[in-house]
Amino acid sequence: MTIVGVDGCKAGWIAVIRNDAATKAEVFGRFMGLLAALPDDAVVAVDMPIGLPDFTTRGGRGPEALVRPLLGQRQSSVFSIPSRAAVHAEPAAFTDLESWYAAHRKSSEVAMQTSEPPRGVSIQAFGIFSKIREIDALMLARPELRGRVIESHPEVAFWRLNGGQAMSLPKKIKGSVNAAGMEERKALLARCGHDRGFLDQAPPRGAASDDFLDACAMMLVAQRHGHGETMSFPSPPGRDSHGIPVAIWV
Repeated sequence: MTIVGVDGCKAGWIAVIRNDAATKAEVFGRFMGLLAALPDDAVVAVDMPIGLPDFTTRGGRGPEALVRPLLGQRQSSVFSIPSRAAVHAEPAAFTDLESWYAAHRKSSEVAMQTSEPPRGVSIQAFGIFSKIREIDALMLARPELRGRVIESHPEVAFWRLNGGQAMSLPKKIKGSVNAAGMEERKALLARCGHDRGFLDQAPPRGAASDDFLDACAMMLVAQRHGHGETMSFPSPPGRDSHGIPVAIWV
């Protein structure tokens, strides 16, 4: 079995890939390119929303509202994803800062119209819209992916790996990597099946150190999922209007 953990990064996507031969980390510019490099039966866990609502209520999609209470001080890492219409409101590439702000305003306007109470789009969420659209397009076009490409979330994965206890330290403080928080997560990942030397290596070019550790956590979720050992929030998973599963798996 090939198992893969994926996180978004500056250069695209960082994947931690394990098969019988070895474990490796690699950066891909596009999610489609990542899938093309894998066997057809690879199990993939990705830190990115999969399955989008037509309308949202307080707290965002169901999975987000369910997992936040588990994370204590880490719950701010789970942010609400608006409607599919808001995510797809402005798919064009940004040529300058002005066009970026204009696109954010457009998405927020659509989000306000498709939520109750009306809610705009956070900067955090808007920053990953292009990546959400990549995966959403694939899930719409290729239904066969829906059983083996699953959504997860690093802090919820760490919670599960840590026996149902949230991490005590943040990965970042004011936008900068927190060495103590990274060490706490490395130690947990090493206890759960990653080689410490692998965890201590520099991340591939185009990815940050926290992206790399998150992808390592996602890989362990993919491994559990391949063995039928994951749990989902909600359970059973919901479905969006296109039949795409909506759940955070850990």
